[in-house]
Amino acid sequence: MTRLALLSDVHGNVHALRAAVDAARAAAPDVIAVAGDYAVNGAFPAESIDLARELEAAGAVLVQGNTDIAVADGDYGAAYPWFGDAVPESYRVVAEWTAEAIGSERLDWLRRLPAERRIRAGGMLLLVTHASPGSQTAGFDRNLDESVILERLGRTDARVICCGHTHAPEVRDFGWRMIVNAGSAGYVFDGDPTASWALVDVVGDAVTAEIKRVEYDVLAAADAVAARGLPGDVYRAATIRTGKLVR
Repeated sequence: MTRLALLSDVHGNVHALRAAVDAARAAAPDVIAVAGDYAVNGAFPAESIDLARELEAAGAVLVQGNTDIAVADGDYGAAYPWFGDAVPESYRVVAEWTAEAIGSERLDWLRRLPAERRIRAGGMLLLVTHASPGSQTAGFDRNLDESVILERLGRTDARVICCGHTHAPEVRDFGWRMIVNAGSAGYVFDGDPTASWALVDVVGDAVTAEIKRVEYDVLAAADAVAARGLPGDVYRAATIRTGKLVR
């Protein structure tokens, strides 16, 4: 058996990340994977990156998310293509604040992260990616047309696609492919203000996956964002506090 613990979308919320990592470690996985978006939005980006790097040093598999591009390189068009030429100023300001807060060495680390990693579990291939195979920005949103989902699933040979990006945790098995979306260990959107992560077990040709939730000090994380006072922080703090996207 191979057991994988999947986390994603930390977004500078080290309180949530610590809780999720502790829960994941308690499940005794063979490997931990983190599917990107480490720093922007929360008040503790440096601490979040440092904990992610501790995981990496211990053998975790890490990939880069779309907001990591905004922070590390200031390429807002690549990070947020759905805005076109009108990326909101609040997105730019928080990315710039985050880049300054984490410093040049952590920025270099974000830049070096790969977009995708692959894991062999016996004869089964698992893909770790932020949004979907071949993309850091085109995710598996719940309201997507099924034909679009199937087209995105067809971009890989992996049986299991381990991802995040939508901030809404779920497991969907199409038989030939399985989507395991860990949701968010820091900035969840599904109305449950806890840290979400996923546990994947592979036994021979069989794979099972389930979403896990863990409580953390939500008010401390939200209050720290509200106290920062950047444009949009009142909405970011409300999102953390409620578990629903507020904007």
